[in-house]
Amino acid sequence: MNWDFIRTFAPEYVRAAVLTVRIGFMGIGFSLFIGMAAAVVLHFRIRILHRLAACYIELSRNTPLLVQLFFLYFGLPKLGIRFSAEACGVIGLSFLGGGYMAEAFRSSLEAVDQIQYESAFSLGMNRLQAMRDVIFPQAFATSVPAVIANMIFLLKETSVFSGIALADLMYVAKDLIGLYYRTAEALTMLVVAYLLILLPLSLAGAFLERRLCYAGFGNSDTV
Repeated sequence: MNWDFIRTFAPEYVRAAVLTVRIGFMGIGFSLFIGMAAAVVLHFRIRILHRLAACYIELSRNTPLLVQLFFLYFGLPKLGIRFSAEACGVIGLSFLGGGYMAEAFRSSLEAVDQIQYESAFSLGMNRLQAMRDVIFPQAFATSVPAVIANMIFLLKETSVFSGIALADLMYVAKDLIGLYYRTAEALTMLVVAYLLILLPLSLAGAFLERRLCYAGFGNSDTV
C-alpha cells in the first residue's frame, strides 16, 4: 500500500465525496416529496392520478438509473432539451427514488389499522385532522426502516454518475487507476469514502427507529 499516493490524492476523493453527497441528498429530498405525493394518490385512489402514479412507479423501478441518465444526458439533447450533468444526476435520482419511496410510504399507510380511522372519527376529528394527528405519525414510524434503506440505496446508486462524466467518487477511482495503475489504493479510498458517507446514515436510521419505538409511535394503541 503506497501511503504517499493516498495522501496525495485523498483531497480528490474529498471533493468527489462532497459532489456525491450534494447530488445524492438533493435527489433524496425530491424523491421523498414525489414518493409521499404518489403514495397518497395510490392510497386514496384519486381518479386518473392513481393510474398515472402506478405507471410512474413501474417505470421508475423497472429501468436502471444508468439508462435513465443516458436518456436525460444524451437522448434529450436530440430533442433540443439540455441539462447539465449535475441536473441530470438530480433528476435521474429523484425519478428512480420517487418510485421506491412511494412504495415505502404506500405500504406504511396501508399498514395502519382501519380501527385507527374509526377511532379518530369517533373522537370528532375530521379527515384532515385524523390523517395529520393519527394516521401519518403511525405511517411515518412504520416507514422509517424502508425509507432509510432506500436512502442508502440511492446514495450507492450515485456510483453510476461517472457514466455521464460527473466527477463523483467512482469517476475519481477509475481515473486514478487508469492513470497510475494503483488499483489497491484507489479502491481502498473508494470503499472508505462510501463507508464514511453511508455508515452514519445507517446508524442514524437505526437510532431514529428505536426512538420512535420508545415513543410509542406505530403501535395499534395510539388512539
